[in-house]
Amino acid sequence: MAKQYDVLIVGGGVIGCSILYQLSKRGKKVLLIEKNQLASRASGAAAGMLGVQTELKGGSPLYRLAQKSRNMYPVLAQELKEVTGMDIEYVENGMIKMAWTEEEAQSFVSVASQTDEGEGVEWLSPLKLSAFEPYLSKQATGGLFIPRDGNVSAPKLTEALGLASVRLGADVKEYTDVYDFIVEGSRISGVQTSVGPLYASEIIVAGGAWSQSLLERIGVTIHSHPVKGECFSVKYSRKLVERTIFTEGCYIVPKVGGRFLIGATEHAHTFDETISVSGMMNLMKKATDILPNLIDADWEKAWSGIRPQTEGGLPIIGRSERWEGLSIATGHYRNGILLAPVTGIMMADLMEGKENPLLHSYRGSFRKWN
Repeated sequence: MAKQYDVLIVGGGVIGCSILYQLSKRGKKVLLIEKNQLASRASGAAAGMLGVQTELKGGSPLYRLAQKSRNMYPVLAQELKEVTGMDIEYVENGMIKMAWTEEEAQSFVSVASQTDEGEGVEWLSPLKLSAFEPYLSKQATGGLFIPRDGNVSAPKLTEALGLASVRLGADVKEYTDVYDFIVEGSRISGVQTSVGPLYASEIIVAGGAWSQSLLERIGVTIHSHPVKGECFSVKYSRKLVERTIFTEGCYIVPKVGGRFLIGATEHAHTFDETISVSGMMNLMKKATDILPNLIDADWEKAWSGIRPQTEGGLPIIGRSERWEGLSIATGHYRNGILLAPVTGIMMADLMEGKENPLLHSYRGSFRKWN
């Protein structure tokens, strides 16, 4: 007889693993299914930035959610280390969003004046920017300093969430394909997989850019499309910047061991993970314009990841209105690592039938899905 789970999660990226971890902490009988290995797609490719201020303005419905999620990381990093012994390389190193024109500078000064006082956001004049980060280009008109933002190792975070969940009693099946859903009337009661049928009281689809094609098999359309992002990494003999540097079309993330992660291009509506020469050349030009010394760095590697973007640019988190027992958490696009902790909490609360004010206010801002 097939094992019956409380919750079955489809997708072994950071979102699926975060949900798995939170449900496992609550003593639920949970199974996660992944077609490849954990963190084998977008979560393994991500730079791991925790940038609340980089793309999300204070008025965005995602802003408070992102802020809360980022603030969960110190405790989460400690928890995961205690349970698994893994260091997810969490650092609160701050972030600088660079301005290149007077118009950008004025916009950033306005942002700094309107941001929550607790965030400590500060506008840096060109002189002060140079004092903060002396190796940055002198062509900048200043920068927005965001001290509370940071970064993690995205692959290590995802793997640690999965391992911690297993140690708390969860099951994980890697290299397992999901072919279809098992439908009983108006309820989704399980999934058909390469290892046979698997059943659960609740099914959560957290398959990133691949969620759309799976959900279409039961007539559910979430208006999501894939976006390829190309990145590369280099090594340098000394630390060129302390903080993550973010600008339009390029970011530079300092990592342990003298590594710098640089990204990311955007190619919409493709699952092709090929690295393009044009993409690399464009990124290299932008990165060396920002940090000229990078031209002398040692090449390490290049890679790409496929990220899920929804039509409205906002993630979908919640239950299906059409199918009982079916929920979804996808469409996080460039903010999957940032939003993973709070998404895990929201989905775990949803599975337990708990009122979560964050989920209520969040869902009220978005298109309902069928």
